Amino acid sequence: MSKTQDHTALPQGRDIPILLLGILGIGTSGPLIAKSAMPIPTLIFWRNLAGSLIMAPFALRKGEWKNPAHRPAMKVAAISGIFLALHFIGFFLAMRFTSVAAGTALTALQPIFSALYIRYKGGHIARLSLIGMFIAFASVVVITGVDLKLSVRAFEGDLFAIVCAALAAIYVMIGSKVQSQISTSTYTTICYGICALTVLPVIFLTGSRFIAFPKVQWLWLLLLVLGAQLLGHTMFNLSLKRLSPVVVSLIVFFEVPVAAIVAWIWLHQKPSVGIIPGVIGILIGCSIFVMGRNSK
Repeated sequence: MSKTQDHTALPQGRDIPILLLGILGIGTSGPLIAKSAMPIPTLIFWRNLAGSLIMAPFALRKGEWKNPAHRPAMKVAAISGIFLALHFIGFFLAMRFTSVAAGTALTALQPIFSALYIRYKGGHIARLSLIGMFIAFASVVVITGVDLKLSVRAFEGDLFAIVCAALAAIYVMIGSKVQSQISTSTYTTICYGICALTVLPVIFLTGSRFIAFPKVQWLWLLLLVLGAQLLGHTMFNLSLKRLSPVVVSLIVFFEVPVAAIVAWIWLHQKPSVGIIPGVIGILIGCSIFVMGRNSK
């Protein structure tokens, strides 16, 4: 990661609709995972295999695999796929162990992990920007509400969500670096494919069902691929070619109100009364984040 990169630069031009599509796509992820009855490793496998196969024709047309100079970056893309698999396992477990709102809220710690890593590596992110980021995260908590009920299962789900947020930060950081060397289509084909292969042994080790599911379960999977995988992850990966991973991760905060609204309408998980002030707080936090770009 370049130390001179502007980690608070706003999205411009085509990146704006790309990120809007990404927010809408990834916002459907939690509710669909909660709705699906497929075993977690099976769902991860089919989702990423489908994503890889869909992107493969575009990668083959690029022909970057023929160039030896691109192969080191392709190897790193494979490593990113392993981190993506671990992130998905944590996220899917969180969706099953705790509420969609709480799980997506804690997963939203991703940009904070990214920002702290960049500062550790010597990149410039002003204190004011960090304050804005924490305000945005606090607003996410306001949206989801604070559940004071003691539940071991929910607590385990919360831990899975926090771990998967850190893993997502690593995945995004790697993706940002690799896509400065290879195309998004090549990167996602490899990353999604390796992610699927990483969880494949888990399916057999856990004795999870692999194919025999009702048609409605395949429908949920199809929607997950089209929404969260292609409109979500792929659109965010595309924007990483021009934007800092911190900014892209920060925008993922808006996944939380989208997921909460979808879960309310579809799963009848009523959001807290804080959803409107929470969204306003996210906007204020993001504004402060950008205002801090010229401060120390």
